[in-house]
Amino acid sequence: MIIPHNTLILVADGQKFLFLRNEGDLNQPVIKVEASGEQPGQPTHSHGTDQPGRAFSSVGSMRSAMEQTDFHQIEKDQFAAKTAALLAARAQAGDFEKLIVVAPPRTLAELRKRYDPAVAARLVAEVDKDLTKHPVNEIAQILSR
Repeated sequence: MIIPHNTLILVADGQKFLFLRNEGDLNQPVIKVEASGEQPGQPTHSHGTDQPGRAFSSVGSMRSAMEQTDFHQIEKDQFAAKTAALLAARAQAGDFEKLIVVAPPRTLAELRKRYDPAVAARLVAEVDKDLTKHPVNEIAQILSR
């Protein structure tokens, strides 16, 4: 992937984000961290303590269990929404002209749902990988391949 000079790169998952910028050129990208944020995960016992509900059949006396709510996924989706809002604020302030978004598929889907028109207009690439746990120089190498 070619990363033009001054391109903003968002690397995110459901709990962490990094805003990176290419301060180098097309041939020699120099990726620098501009901002980062993290949401610590809450332990399962702090989310919900009730058992999943039960539904009664409309005919007869059959009952079936409801699916357990995935509170961890809800947290991750909310974090993606907050990250998309930060991205929108930076786009509206004219902070970047080109954007590359790197996130795992589920987070990428949540971000896409919330792209501001100013963000969508500047988007040049999306990469569906989880690179938040990689060092910045390794992220640059992976993206440059």
